[in-house]
Amino acid sequence: MTPENLLILAMGLPLIGVGLVFLVGKLPNVREAASLTIAIALFGITCLLASHVFAGGRPEWHIGEMIPGFEIAFAVEPLGMLFALVASGLWILTTVYAAGYMRGNHESHQTRFFACFAAAIFAALAAAFSANLFTLFVAYEIMTISTYPLVTHHGTREARNGGRVYLGILLSTSVAFFMFAIAWTSNIAGTLDFRLGGILAEPLADGKITETQLGVLLGLFAFGIGKAALMPFHRWLPAAMVAPTPVSALLHAVAVVKVGVFSVLKVAVFIFGIDLLRTTGVSIWLAYVAAGTLVTASLVAMTKDSLKARLAYSTISQLAYISLGAALATPASVIGGGMHIAMHAVGKITLFFCAGAIYVATHKKNISEMQGLGRQMPFTFAAFLIASLSIIGLPPGGGVWSKWFLAVGTVETQHYLLTAALMISSLLNIAYLIPIPIRAFMAPQETTADPHAAPSGIQEAPWMCVVPLCLTAALSIVLFFTAGSIYEVLLPLVSSQ
Repeated sequence: MTPENLLILAMGLPLIGVGLVFLVGKLPNVREAASLTIAIALFGITCLLASHVFAGGRPEWHIGEMIPGFEIAFAVEPLGMLFALVASGLWILTTVYAAGYMRGNHESHQTRFFACFAAAIFAALAAAFSANLFTLFVAYEIMTISTYPLVTHHGTREARNGGRVYLGILLSTSVAFFMFAIAWTSNIAGTLDFRLGGILAEPLADGKITETQLGVLLGLFAFGIGKAALMPFHRWLPAAMVAPTPVSALLHAVAVVKVGVFSVLKVAVFIFGIDLLRTTGVSIWLAYVAAGTLVTASLVAMTKDSLKARLAYSTISQLAYISLGAALATPASVIGGGMHIAMHAVGKITLFFCAGAIYVATHKKNISEMQGLGRQMPFTFAAFLIASLSIIGLPPGGGVWSKWFLAVGTVETQHYLLTAALMISSLLNIAYLIPIPIRAFMAPQETTADPHAAPSGIQEAPWMCVVPLCLTAALSIVLFFTAGSIYEVLLPLVSSQ
């Protein structure tokens, strides 16, 4: 099968999954088996496609122009391929986990849930493989719309309010800023295609845009891509925590926020070009906005007793690392940002899997209620500890390498305040993550109302919840030892710039 056919098949499989889920929706076992089969098949196809791309191939698929200059087209390059591997691979484990969680909590509307999940993965792949800004914008909006029913899944007033904030912020920023940035780019550059080295250096040299206007255009992209959750356009992310935990895992690790930061990095590398950003210095203000976001969100996370709320603000902070890497525009920072897409995805999905497993097993949501639970749920809290180390940036978690390259980027540009922000944020990561497993393993467990009750023993969540979180925790360690391969994959992004 040719790489082009693999690309078409990879794009089509999630849509086939949507249809299959609705077709067999009244048969839960068949529905979930179909979802899992499609997820496994997609990952296999994505791996085959990756073997071509990492060997230097660049398969393309041009569907056609909607209007002159605005084409739906797909072209695979290393950064998008890495994102596609992350999204498709984690979809397998998320499908298994979601089946256990949804059944364990007797959730309603499970068919709609799995169908929207597949649609979101389609949007993630469409964004990953987009050949131009217009295709990326379409995929971005499909992602927003397909995940709205997931955010409002419970149908309560709180869920509807959270959904309104989610939809309101993401749609308003994309229409007001992102769409305008695309139109401006088309007007001055005459193209929306992603090109290594960027497409804006020539318009700047020809006087079609000034350096000041270039900085404004960058701001339109950075804040228009609201899924990157840069402050002050971040409130949609905590608001979306009303969704079931598998949705939170999708939002924070597999698809939604990764589409955001992937888009920021893609725009920096393929629209502006890192040489242009670095020589003009127009992106330094964005680096400081990202640094402010990552420190502020970490401080807010420390104040949250709700585990999901703490993890939500942790996500806002960690996403800012990737935006910082794009804004610094050095080879090290771009590679660090690309690596952090994978490292954070695996670590953060583990943490959310753990939060869901704790809720399924104990119906506890607040950290203050979790003392002693580690002896009751040792696998869950051990996985939480491993993933926390990766998020913090400590061995043997893979996150140590992405943060290392980002720190190198701040030193190379001699912006030592940004270096300090990275270090302070990592210390704050320790402060809001590590006490959770320590409390769980070392604090005395709450006594029951019956003083004669027998010790509870190990009472983990159902295996369909526990096995995926153990596997993703193990993957965090695997990434520590295989980071060199990811580095080699991303090197072509910066080797010719």
